[in-house]
Amino acid sequence: MSRAAVRSGVTRRSFLKGSALALGGLMVPFAIPFEAAAQEQAGMPPEVNAWVVVKPDDSIVIRIARSEMGQGTLTGLAQLVAEELDADWSKVSTEYPTPGQNLARKRVWGSFSTGGSRGVRESHEYVRKGGATARMMLVQAAADAWQVPAAECTAANSVITHAASGRKVSYGKVAGAAGKLAAPAAADVKLKDAKDWKLAGKRLARLDTVDKTTGAQVYGMDLKLPGMLNAAIKDCPVFGGKVKSFDAAAIEKRPGVKKVVQVGDSAVAVVADTWWRARTALDALPIVWDEGPNAKLSSAGIAAMLKEGLDAPDAVVGNSNGDARAAIAAAKRKVEAVYSYPYQNHATMEVMNATVKWTPERCEVWTPTQNGEAALAAASEASGLPPSKCDVYKLHLGGGFGRRGAVHDWVRQAVAIAKELPGTPVKLLWTREEDMQHGRYHPVTQCKLTAGLDEKGDITGLHMRLSGQSILVSVGLPIKDGKDPAVFQGLNAPGPEASIGYSFPNLLIDHAMRNPPVPAGFWRGVNLNQNTIYLECFLDEVAHATKQDPLALRRKLMANNPKHLAVLNAVAEKAGWGKPAPKGVFRGLAQTMGFGSYVAACAEVSVNKNGKVKIHRIVAATDPGYAVNPQQIEAQVEGSFVYGLSAALYGECTLKDGRVEQTNFDTYVPLKMDEMPKVETIVMPSGGFWGGVGEPTIAVAAPAVLNAVFAATGKRVRDLPLKNHNLKKT
Repeated sequence: MSRAAVRSGVTRRSFLKGSALALGGLMVPFAIPFEAAAQEQAGMPPEVNAWVVVKPDDSIVIRIARSEMGQGTLTGLAQLVAEELDADWSKVSTEYPTPGQNLARKRVWGSFSTGGSRGVRESHEYVRKGGATARMMLVQAAADAWQVPAAECTAANSVITHAASGRKVSYGKVAGAAGKLAAPAAADVKLKDAKDWKLAGKRLARLDTVDKTTGAQVYGMDLKLPGMLNAAIKDCPVFGGKVKSFDAAAIEKRPGVKKVVQVGDSAVAVVADTWWRARTALDALPIVWDEGPNAKLSSAGIAAMLKEGLDAPDAVVGNSNGDARAAIAAAKRKVEAVYSYPYQNHATMEVMNATVKWTPERCEVWTPTQNGEAALAAASEASGLPPSKCDVYKLHLGGGFGRRGAVHDWVRQAVAIAKELPGTPVKLLWTREEDMQHGRYHPVTQCKLTAGLDEKGDITGLHMRLSGQSILVSVGLPIKDGKDPAVFQGLNAPGPEASIGYSFPNLLIDHAMRNPPVPAGFWRGVNLNQNTIYLECFLDEVAHATKQDPLALRRKLMANNPKHLAVLNAVAEKAGWGKPAPKGVFRGLAQTMGFGSYVAACAEVSVNKNGKVKIHRIVAATDPGYAVNPQQIEAQVEGSFVYGLSAALYGECTLKDGRVEQTNFDTYVPLKMDEMPKVETIVMPSGGFWGGVGEPTIAVAAPAVLNAVFAATGKRVRDLPLKNHNLKKT
């Protein structure tokens, strides 16, 4: 991977601030390529533009700024570039540019943030223009060589043809000349209509599968550099606690130990020649903790804090119309329920890790990250060097789910440790226990829902009071007027993002912010997860209380929301709603809209006499606007259900004495293979918008299952996970 010359006029402060806000993404156009002469002198194949490198043997390297963590973004974005490039797909590979290069080139690749299902939906236009621009430059270079108008030339499958003379040339033969041309004006770059796609929209195999299958893929945990040392770290297990003292002399003479380092106020690390020696020495190190003000923090105490918020007089309104309070007060009948959602850990298979080489002149970081720019900002701040003297080399992630996006605490730790050993690469690798007790957890929330009904059983008013944590506040991002807009995902007024799918004559959705001292973070699906459970399960309660069919009730409320209704109808029809299910099997429905896409699910569940839940089948539908790779969409839906069902059945982080009680997979249990239901996915892109894929469908798994469990048992589960409930028939 080439390194751009370091040239930047930004200050470290302005870059750090900008990188923190990069979660929202910045779309910028393609721009100036590296100077062709400089590339030739360095022995590098000349790039056509920032996105496309074509080598003399016709192989094509497409540069992808977003991160690959199993979701297929790498392949999807490459498909979009290759489509507009008219490339031979069999010759395509990819590489990551570095955030340092991006900074030096005035953010030519745009945002490096990969989260919120934005990898494709946020960057599709400018990456396609990058491919289209490269194609136009290649065609122009061939036309110049033939001394014919470029309009007389066509490109297909990496070959340029001049039909009038019968001449042909491959991209590799003209790439050098193309890279020296001025890029066409942005207004002259036209993109293909989706109906004309030949590569995008097709079920192409992923580009990263083979290396992962053979074991050739190098993850951050696998990385080895010459002379590298290894570090293990132990942070105070109590949130907000600090190091009081430690006895380094007790372990300094152990085999392989190189250094004992205090990291910040709250952690101690041991550096050794192997990681196992570092870890075992750390386990033997006497550490005394100052557990601080949260030493008695408990799940019960947090629950009480949130419960108070359910009836508190002050709350911030997220969505409203009419006068819900008055409508409910005047209603003939009321239905009310309180739901809650626990803390959950990302529990990525690959624990947090980073390798750092620090000198007074430069800081280099190798790490799996969902946001290379945020990692660069963290490295710059921790190293004391300006961003122009730092860089981050991204590696494929062994899982992200939001943990490796907004907060890069492990990068800061690794840099701090490496500063104690200048010039020596040091790899910091967390233990699973460290990873479980020092996460950025899915926020804890509660919700009180009250519906007013008329004599026909129709809802005249609905009040949803949310009480709980703000992710934006927890990760240090700004909010306005005490409102975290992310809290209301899936409950917003009609619009392009996370909008509610129902029309109520009177509606009030508000939030009482309560922030316990447990760090919250973006967790796959974010707040759409619990909000969909709250609304979809409560509507199911209303349907049963008024003796209405749950599908019929939803259809009545969704008349003004055709895209929401379309995905719901699709799953109901395919699942056979209204027709008899197999004996002992019961169905449940859910739908929502988030991350730009419309999704729905119908779950089929049985519960045996001992209360054991078996999820047999889930039919899912998704409308993401455009489907770049339908095969990957299906895989993403299935993968999201693994994650979502793990959370629904087992996922819960509890606190006792200020610390998380679950420390490994024996107490934080994922879904087993034999528990995974059959998943049937309906991909139904309606066009006209670009929605996400990786996160929306996770939100409908749990409520569909919970509604089916009620249908099977008559027991309403309002607090997750399911493992805490007795569903045994009485």
